[in-house]
Amino acid sequence: MSVTRSSPATTELAAAPPPRGRPPGSRVAGRVAGLAGSLLLLLLVLALSIGVGAKELSLGEVWHGLLDRSAASYPVVHQMRLPRTLLGLVAGIALGLAGGVMQALTRNPLADPGLLGINAGASAAAATAASFLGVATFAGYVWFALAGAAVVSVLVYAVGGGRGATPARLALAGSALNAVCYSYVSAVMLLNTTALDRLRFWTVGSLAGATPGTVAAMLPFVAVGLVLALALARPLNALALGDDSARALGAHPGRVRGAAIVAVTLLCGAATAACGPIVFVGLLVPHVVRALTGPDLRWLLPYCALLAPVLLLGADVLGRVLGRPGELEVGIVTTVLGGPFFLAVIRHGRVAQA
Repeated sequence: MSVTRSSPATTELAAAPPPRGRPPGSRVAGRVAGLAGSLLLLLLVLALSIGVGAKELSLGEVWHGLLDRSAASYPVVHQMRLPRTLLGLVAGIALGLAGGVMQALTRNPLADPGLLGINAGASAAAATAASFLGVATFAGYVWFALAGAAVVSVLVYAVGGGRGATPARLALAGSALNAVCYSYVSAVMLLNTTALDRLRFWTVGSLAGATPGTVAAMLPFVAVGLVLALALARPLNALALGDDSARALGAHPGRVRGAAIVAVTLLCGAATAACGPIVFVGLLVPHVVRALTGPDLRWLLPYCALLAPVLLLGADVLGRVLGRPGELEVGIVTTVLGGPFFLAVIRHGRVAQA
C-alpha cells in the first residue's frame, strides 16, 4: 500500500530539523556509532539470557548444551532458554516499534499501546477465546488477539474524536477502554477456574511459556508489522508538521494513519498473544531514544528495534536471578523498573517531545 507520492523536497523537509552547532556528517556518524553500540548491547543481553537462569549453569555447561545433544544441559538450553530468548527478542522488537509509531501518530510522548488500550483489547479477546472457546495455543490466541487489538484501536480513534482527535482525547479514550477491558479479563478469570489456570501467568506478561513453535508462528505478523512501521518513518515525519504540510510534501494523512494503526495492531497483537500484556517497554524505550536521536523516525525506529529487546530480555534475566529457585515474571519486573523511572521523568519535567 502506497502512502506517499514522490516529491523532490520530501527527503529534506519531512525529516526533523537538525540541531545547530554540529556538522551533519558528525551527527550521522554519531547516530551510526550509537546503532552499532546498541547492537553490541543487544548481543550481550542475548548471551546473558541464554547463559543465566533460575538453574545455575557454568559457562562450559551452557556451551556444551548449545553444541552437544548428549550434554546434560542440552534440554535446559535448547528447550527453555533459547526459545525464551528468541521470544523476548521478537516481542521486544514488536513492542518497541509499536510504541515509537504510536507516539508519532498521536504526537504524544506519553502514548503507548498499553496505555491506549490496544494491549488490553488483545488480552480481552484472548481471555474470551480461552474461557469460552477452549483455545489454549498461540495459533488460536493470535487471531483473537489481533481482532481485539484492531477493535480497540478503532474505538479509541472514534471515541477520541475521529479526524478531530487530539492526543489528550486519545489518551482519555484509551485509558477508559483499558480499564473496561482489564475489568472484563479479571471477571472472566474469577468466574472461570479453567480460564484462571490458563491465563494467570499470561496476564502479568511472561516469556516462560516460550516454544520454538510460538516464535515461528508470531514471526510473520511481526515481520509484516516491522516492514510497515519502517516504511512509515518518512510519512510520519511529514505528518508531524501538520496535515496541510504533509499533503504538500506528498503524504496522504488518512492512508498514513490507517497504515500506522495496521502496523501497531500486528505488532501488539502478536506480542500480546505470545507473552501477555507487557507494559512500559513501548512507552519507555521510544521516550529514551528520542532524547538521543531527536524526533526523526528514520533513526528513532531502528534504535527502538534494538533497545526494546535489551530492556525486555534484561528484565527477564533479572527476574530469573532475583526469583531463584523460582522466578519473577517479566511483566512484573518491567512494571517495577518502569514505573519509578517514568514518574521521575515526569516529576523533573524531562518529557521528550514526540
